[in-house]
Formats: sequence, C-alpha cells, structure tokens
Amino acid sequence: MADFTSNFWPWYIAVIVIASLAYCVILIVWMTEKRSADAEPKTMGHVWDGNLAEYNNPLPGWWLKLFYITIFFGVLYLILYPGLGIFSGVLGWSDTEQYEREMAAAQERYGPLYAKYGNTALATLAADPEATKTAGRLFATYCTQCHGSDARGATGFPNLRDAEWLYGGEPENIKTTIMNGRRGAMPAWQAALGDDGVRNVTAYVLSLAGRNAEAGDAAAGKEKFMQLCVACHGADGTGNPALGAPNLTNGIWLYGGSPRAIAASIANGRSGLMPPHKEFLGEDKVHLLAAYVYSLSAEGN
Repeated sequence: MADFTSNFWPWYIAVIVIASLAYCVILIVWMTEKRSADAEPKTMGHVWDGNLAEYNNPLPGWWLKLFYITIFFGVLYLILYPGLGIFSGVLGWSDTEQYEREMAAAQERYGPLYAKYGNTALATLAADPEATKTAGRLFATYCTQCHGSDARGATGFPNLRDAEWLYGGEPENIKTTIMNGRRGAMPAWQAALGDDGVRNVTAYVLSLAGRNAEAGDAAAGKEKFMQLCVACHGADGTGNPALGAPNLTNGIWLYGGSPRAIAASIANGRSGLMPPHKEFLGEDKVHLLAAYVYSLSAEGN
C-alpha cells in the first residue's frame, strides 16, 4: 500500500494524460492532408464489386473542428478540475468537499425532522405511528441489505422480529448495537475436538434444543461442552448477552440449524460484524432507528 500511495503515481498519471493529449493533436495534424481543389483524389487501392473504391479523402472541416474542440475541452477541464494527479485544479474542487457540502445541506434541511425525536424515550417512539413510519424509511435505506425488507434476516444476519437478541433486546441495548456496532466471533474447535469431538458436541447441542440426537454421542459431547463451551454459552446453554453468545436451547440458529451447519460452526468457527452507524447516521437517526427495530420485536412477541 505504501508503494501505491507514493509520489510516483501522481506523476505517472500526469505524464500519461499530457502525453495522450499531445499525441491526439499530433496525430490529427499528421493525418490531415491539405489538397488543392483540382487535385485528383487518391484511393487506398481497395475495390469491391468492380468499381466501388475506397478513397483517401480528408475529414470534413466540421468533423475536424469537433476533434479540436474535444481536445480543448479536455485541457480546460484539467485546468479547472483535478485530473493530472499532481494538480488539484484552479477551482480547488474535490469529491470529499462536495460530499461534505451536500451532507451539511441535507443536515440543515432534514436534521430538525429527526432532532425532534431525540429526547423521546425509545419505548414511547416505538408506539408512535408517525415516528415508526419515518424510521421505516431509514431502515429501508440502510438496513434491508443485510436484514431484508421484512427484517427477518438471512443466514448470518439475525431476524429482528423475534424476541431473541444476542446482545439483549432492551431498547438501549438495541441503540448501542446500532450506534457502536458489534463484532461476534465463534472460535474454531476442529483442532481441539477432532472429527469425533465435533460430532459429539453437535449431538449435545441438538439435544439442548430438544432435538433428536444419538444418546451416546450427546453424552460424550456434554463433557466436551462443559470443558470448552460453557464459558460463553453457560452451563445450561442459554448463552450470554454480555458476550453476544447465542442461546442454544431456543431452536433459533443464525447460520442454520441443520446438523451439518451446526457442526460447521463448531469446527470452523464463525465471524460476524454489525458495522457502527454513529458517525454515518448521527445519534438522532440512530435513536429513531433503534425505536423502530424495537417496535418490530414487540410485534413479533
């Protein structure tokens, strides 16, 4: 990365751009042949259908001028705006500055719409139809890519309409999750357990959820579970919201509940990321969005 951002590359870009423009001018001049009005037109020596010949006529004047206009436009653009790598343009424009201007304008216009909800309790907002309607638009814009348009999630992305929460389902917990993000990590146990151990722990985890499992495998798996898994998931397998460790007894599986999917989670581990939205959305929008997500959970109860 250090090499990519070295001072060599701006000069590399500038030289190529300037050389390309100069080459275009030279090529047009070189390819433009002036010919007197009474001179015989030259052919390229290609003839089809007996007398259909390809002539070497010069470009029409308007077409030639159009080429020069485009080159002039390119030069003018590079003078006004960044494009040479080492020169930022006389106007001093940058995409970052334009983005910040547009964001500031949007904040000035729409900020008060969200600020009016900022001091209202999350539970109160969750019951306010006007607030949830506004928040629903935020959810559709920023959250549906992962959690789905119906908020029921997908493999690796939690369902927001049930009452099960990895980090707690209280309104403030939800807001903290959206504000600061979460990073979940399930370590891989293949090396420690081996194939038989993974199979046994899988059987025990299935039994915790009330599903059928081979009794001998489940018994052997319980012993391994108490050695390796209890620190996060608890002795009874109900999880730990402080760590984001899921409840293994409720039949809800973030990465799939088939024996194969559970075995894969145990053997290979899992890594999940909920990105923080505090800097991107601001606290007022996050506050409103948290109330909306909480309202979805209340609907599902």
